[in-house]
Amino acid sequence: MYDKDTMSTQRRIDLLSNLGAYITINDETWQEICYRAEQGNAWFTRAHIDHAASTIAAQYLQREKLGQWMAAYTLPQNIRTVGIVMAGNIPLVGFHDFLCGFMSGHKLLLKLSSKDEVLMKHMVGKLEEWEPAVTEQVTIADRLNNCDAYIATGSNNTARYFEQYFGKYPHIIRKNRTSVAILDGAETDEDLALLADDVYMYYGLGCRNVTQICVPRDFDFARLLNAFNKNNEYADLNKYKNNYDYHLAIYLLNRVPYMSNESLLMVENELPFSAVSVLHYRYYDDKNKLVEQLKSNEDIQAIIGDGFVPFGQSQQPALSDYADGVDTMAFLCGL
Repeated sequence: MYDKDTMSTQRRIDLLSNLGAYITINDETWQEICYRAEQGNAWFTRAHIDHAASTIAAQYLQREKLGQWMAAYTLPQNIRTVGIVMAGNIPLVGFHDFLCGFMSGHKLLLKLSSKDEVLMKHMVGKLEEWEPAVTEQVTIADRLNNCDAYIATGSNNTARYFEQYFGKYPHIIRKNRTSVAILDGAETDEDLALLADDVYMYYGLGCRNVTQICVPRDFDFARLLNAFNKNNEYADLNKYKNNYDYHLAIYLLNRVPYMSNESLLMVENELPFSAVSVLHYRYYDDKNKLVEQLKSNEDIQAIIGDGFVPFGQSQQPALSDYADGVDTMAFLCGL
């Protein structure tokens, strides 16, 4: 029978630190795993896999950071079985939920996305290789039966099913979210180049990707698009370029005003969510009112800009940057 005291908190931190070192070393085994992940999902380019993995190693898997983070929590006395349903929109998007569950000491059942199972399976396997007791705590499963609590991430549609299945248990259920940037026209060329990464990274498929910019009415879009040209190589991916061509045709047929470079279409739209290869923009007159509105919008994951998440760092969350603003670790410790 699984006993949470089989591994101490320090042992778990040591294991995760070793995993971060393993990723950073980037040996032939890890390179082969990354290649397999890339072959299994056309959206997972090697550059994006490397970015996700290196960010996790730097932000989540450093011994000192883990120790400081865990110092804020009191681990639960009683062990529960927690089912975690992971998304697969970007590489290793479910890793933070796994990390929280692992550090909480609860027994975990992981339902991996078929779009992102290669990397997660390998990383769990490495932990088991270094510490056999991990096998007793973590199980990768096709069905999450008889769990005491659930964490599930998916679309707005799948969230309705999650609510139906898991609603009577303690749960965290996440829906679609996206991020926006607030610009004031005083941004440097370097700021705009960094913003390009917030927009383009992972082809815009992550909840921390910027899919809408909020700008003053005299904003210089030409300078923005020029800065974004550095990422025109994104259009080399057929799946991305197909989206670009499709939406361009729609805008032309419907006479929708748009701006573009070779890899991005920009249209005025009040909605924060945009399609792949499309960036929405909206004008604002009162920045304070805009900020108040965005902060109250449950669809917004993060705000990027001066005074908020710095440009270029939307896809570099820290351990305490919890999805949807819900403290996953506090939830698990409170079971």
